[in-house]
Amino acid sequence: MFCYWGDDVRAGFGLVKPDGVKKTTSGVFFCSPKSRIKQLAPGKGLAGFVRGEGNVSVIRVPPAGGLQCGRLKNLELKDKIRLMSCGEAQAVLLTYAGRTFWMDKYNQCRCGDQHCMALTHDGQLFTWGQNSSGQLGLGKGEPSFLSPQPLKSLCGIPLAQISAGGDHSFALSLSGSVFGWGRNSAGQLGLGDTEDRYIPACVNNLSFKKTVFISCGEEHTATLSKGGTVFTFGSGRYGQLGHNSFRDEHRPRVVGELWGSKVSQITCGRHHTLALVESSKTIYSFGCGEQGQLGNGQRTNQCVPLPVHLPPETNHDKSVEQIVAGGNLSFVLCSQQEADNSSVHPESNRGRGILMLGDQMIDRWISECDSNQWRMIKKEIKTVFSSAECLNGSFIKKSCDGHYQTSTSFSGLDMESVRTAFERLAQKEKVLLEIEKIVEKDLLPSLGCTALGAEALRVYLILPELLRVLNKDLHETKLTAELASAILKLQPCMLQVLENYWSELPDDFFKPLVELFHKPSVYFISKMAFDQRQKMYFRFLKKCVRVLQMLYKAFCKSQREMASRDFIIYEVNDLLELLEALTQDLLYMSDWFLVLKEKRHLEHILQILNSSPCIFNLEAKCSRLKLRKVREVFRLELRRTALLEDCFSQLRAADESALKGWLQVVYSEKYEKTDVNKRDFFLNAFRTLLEPESKMFMYNDTKTLIWFPAEPSLQEERYFLFGCLCGLAFNNNSVVNLPFPLALFKKLADVQPSLEDLTEFSPVLGRSLQYILDYRDEDVDCMDMSFTIIWEDKEVELDPNEPGKVVTSSNKKEFVDTYVDYAMNKSVERVFEEFRRGFYKVCDRDMVEFFQPEELRGVMVGTEEYDWSTLKKNTHYKGEFHSRHPTIISFWEVFDELSDKDKKAFLLFLTGFDRVPFLGMDQVRMRVCPLYMSTEDHLPEALTCHSLLQLPMYQTKETLRAKLIKALHHKRGFWEE
Repeated sequence: MFCYWGDDVRAGFGLVKPDGVKKTTSGVFFCSPKSRIKQLAPGKGLAGFVRGEGNVSVIRVPPAGGLQCGRLKNLELKDKIRLMSCGEAQAVLLTYAGRTFWMDKYNQCRCGDQHCMALTHDGQLFTWGQNSSGQLGLGKGEPSFLSPQPLKSLCGIPLAQISAGGDHSFALSLSGSVFGWGRNSAGQLGLGDTEDRYIPACVNNLSFKKTVFISCGEEHTATLSKGGTVFTFGSGRYGQLGHNSFRDEHRPRVVGELWGSKVSQITCGRHHTLALVESSKTIYSFGCGEQGQLGNGQRTNQCVPLPVHLPPETNHDKSVEQIVAGGNLSFVLCSQQEADNSSVHPESNRGRGILMLGDQMIDRWISECDSNQWRMIKKEIKTVFSSAECLNGSFIKKSCDGHYQTSTSFSGLDMESVRTAFERLAQKEKVLLEIEKIVEKDLLPSLGCTALGAEALRVYLILPELLRVLNKDLHETKLTAELASAILKLQPCMLQVLENYWSELPDDFFKPLVELFHKPSVYFISKMAFDQRQKMYFRFLKKCVRVLQMLYKAFCKSQREMASRDFIIYEVNDLLELLEALTQDLLYMSDWFLVLKEKRHLEHILQILNSSPCIFNLEAKCSRLKLRKVREVFRLELRRTALLEDCFSQLRAADESALKGWLQVVYSEKYEKTDVNKRDFFLNAFRTLLEPESKMFMYNDTKTLIWFPAEPSLQEERYFLFGCLCGLAFNNNSVVNLPFPLALFKKLADVQPSLEDLTEFSPVLGRSLQYILDYRDEDVDCMDMSFTIIWEDKEVELDPNEPGKVVTSSNKKEFVDTYVDYAMNKSVERVFEEFRRGFYKVCDRDMVEFFQPEELRGVMVGTEEYDWSTLKKNTHYKGEFHSRHPTIISFWEVFDELSDKDKKAFLLFLTGFDRVPFLGMDQVRMRVCPLYMSTEDHLPEALTCHSLLQLPMYQTKETLRAKLIKALHHKRGFWEE
């Protein structure tokens, strides 16, 4: 049965004889055409009918109050039509073969008043027609087009449906994301304003609403959620939004009168809306009724949904198959009641959808690839695996409608199904090779576009699982590099979303992902390090290591069983050792040109690797710091009696480039100038600055750690100069005494300090704050605490906007976070910024950020993990000395008997610092040689820059002990080198 109401039209549209049309008292016409109507396609000026056998008829529909309706015209076409869409004066017809009258391959078509949209079988969206308000979505200033244009901004998003309104357009993804563009004068895009949009914009208010269908009117829009909830927005002038008002709505709003009715279909006419509740066979209408398009026998507008009075025949053995509104007309198609009374979703509303990979398709490919169906299978493989849209829609998380929760932190993918699918495809090498060919030739080159939605990023999680099952190492390496290239083309905001997705992957998916980019990076470095002809790999290496660094950032966001060492490429250490050797060779080799060429080649590789600190172990990072390029020497001339005064005076005057040079310290007194050890300079300078008497810092309760004062008693410039001094120590690989908590090094690396950092500085305070967090919520309100704290003997309001604000169970975390922020950041902001400014005047930021905060502290401050057996094992002997020499035997016996304090004093005496380098005692390579021209009255001497101990040949162990202890406790000055 066919029902219609609205504009005056030819009886039955000419589908039946006039006497075959009946009319109800409410103005609903109904008839039973001989051939089944498969699809209705009403537009503003045309109405089309697709019959069950694929024939098409078109009739011109006059505007309200216009000319008389035209005659029904049967289109004589060779191909059978599956779908059609009509606008004001145009129609688009789609054949079963996927062809249109003027284009091929479209499988969904929608026409607005003056523009058309088409969605292809492989997920591409095309638009054409008028672009006066941006309804084509191609960008501002783009002209109108007579031929279809690809809408690139939605590339990669698996679309389920498209809809065209008067001058606006909508697209709906498989996971319920809604995108709108075009005219927005009445808020018909649902974006909260009335600004036109020239490219698709996501309707965020519909996120997570499980939207399954969209319909557009001339200036309003309706959406349907999976549970049957209807949202409307846009123009409400005629009541077409159904909100019991005639106001416009700029954001999606639930139609309250339909709440709980479980609507199964919606459709928008020009200024009216229909909704079907299938369970009760009830159609509701609201909006403009001036042409009778509401089906209630009235010619008035209606702002609330009311039932349409359908013919009694529809209440017996008929079910409503399809409702369609277009222009000022409304249509209903009824069919014989199905035995199971199952819900029917008409093909015209849903479309056939994009092609997606599923279990049945995989089974058919595997079982029939050796048959005469191979050509058809190859065509399907090309469609699916050349399209990011098809792949992105193939593995959505269907259990509990999980994919509808897709967001910037949840991909909506079922990764287990991805892995299972590719492992099954790998069983048939013929199929897998064809897939590999298509991915390399078509898919990878198409990736990296600037897609709008998070769903477009699923392909970057899917492809690594495919590459994992490909076993040809060299070719896999190339494909991985191409995938890395596509990832790096993404906009920064989309890269951040992809990092979020990576961080949420389970270890059994994340670790193979890391290996996918780690393995080719190792291969490229090994190839390039020893063969300058392998320049083709420079591009590949650069991309792979950059993706590895992104993966490392994702790794740091979550707790995992794998460790940071899984990112390290130990071949980098070999590269650095080779580079250091070549640097030394330049001083001695006659064929310096070839050595220089090789050195520059290695430096080029290192420059590429510098973008990825995660692949360097700490030893490599320290080697890189030593090998930094320095063009000049920064010379400090100092007086013993005015060490800091002279140092700060020269730091003020030095320009930034000079400060980055290698430090040379020269002691001047009277007319004598002597080179002195810079380690000793740092030792004495920092010892003076960090004395409590200097009043530069506040100390914690145990006097073991320092922090910046909130109100310094000294000029802020002194903290700037202190920062310069710390930068000099870092650049010159000097371990210095910096008893700061880790928070200092976090702040230098732009990492926010945490409660753990405050606890390190003040254990009592930190434990108290943690106690508040752990306290039972019902008891927090009884603690009688406020946001007013005491810091450095001063009362501070943590929330100046609400003095005396009380700490409660609901804001206790806010209180703790604000407390930590004040102590570690706000209270010291001015002083710390001066320190940071000085530090980065000397140090290159990228060099500092190469280290993690813990590593940065270790490199600058060293450790207290003393391993004296390692020192002994790594000692080398020169001259007459050897490990069994009587003097050496006596020396180690005496050393073993020293107190811990004296052993530390010996390390200071030998190296110029009393702490162990962060890499361990292995880094201290002591050398011992006889002190020639000496007697038993001489004390042992040390050249600290070379860790060289010069030891007189004492006759007795007792003499050696006495002289060594006297040397260790001798008043320290500067030793000549």
